[in-house]
Amino acid sequence: MPRKSSIARQVAANTAPARGRRKPGAGGKPPVLKNTPKPTRYHHGALHDALLSAAEQVLERDGLAGLTLRAVAREAGVSHAAPTHHFGDLTGLVSELAAIGFRRFNAAMAAADSDGDTLAGRAMARAKAYVGYAQAHPGMYGLMFRTERLDMTRPVLHEAARASFAGLAGAIGAQRQEQISADALTLEQAAAIARAWSLVHGFTMLLLDGRLADILKRLPEGTDAATLLDAMLRTTVVRPPL
Repeated sequence: MPRKSSIARQVAANTAPARGRRKPGAGGKPPVLKNTPKPTRYHHGALHDALLSAAEQVLERDGLAGLTLRAVAREAGVSHAAPTHHFGDLTGLVSELAAIGFRRFNAAMAAADSDGDTLAGRAMARAKAYVGYAQAHPGMYGLMFRTERLDMTRPVLHEAARASFAGLAGAIGAQRQEQISADALTLEQAAAIARAWSLVHGFTMLLLDGRLADILKRLPEGTDAATLLDAMLRTTVVRPPL
């Protein structure tokens, strides 16, 4: 048998497995890489809620412009396909997220109804709770009113938004000392609802956008936005029903 050339012997030496060393998968366990993060595992239902929680965190931190399916997946520590699997697309995700916002908002309004002893007192408490919710959750509040980004036909969002309007209509009805149906309004009832909503929503948006700073700096020292809101409400809410 002819001898191997020196080059052949060198190639064989370089490609042969070292003695005493196991090949990965050939009998022992493959080598474990240290400091490799383990993938987060969720139960199916828990993942749905975890994605919504991650979406809220992204929204409040990065704004609506930064809220993408990939950003949510990254925040939750799951695959990029997970949000699509649960919500279909970004519209589906933000619509369910907005529904959460409306439910929390509705709860805050309901709690405020017990803070006043009079009709005017309850109306002022609701208005302050409205602004307080928006200040605490500016990203969520902004999302709730971005109708072009939401699918209002989704049952979960439709029901939450409808409950919010019904609460407003009920509060205005109580102030006017009449029953107001959320399904059918008279022109006077609609005007009263729109007036109250415009007042508090307009103030809220000016506050969140920093547009009230110029007014506040012209007021006596120590006057803050809450004091300004209180003064506004006393000249508009505390009035005989129309």
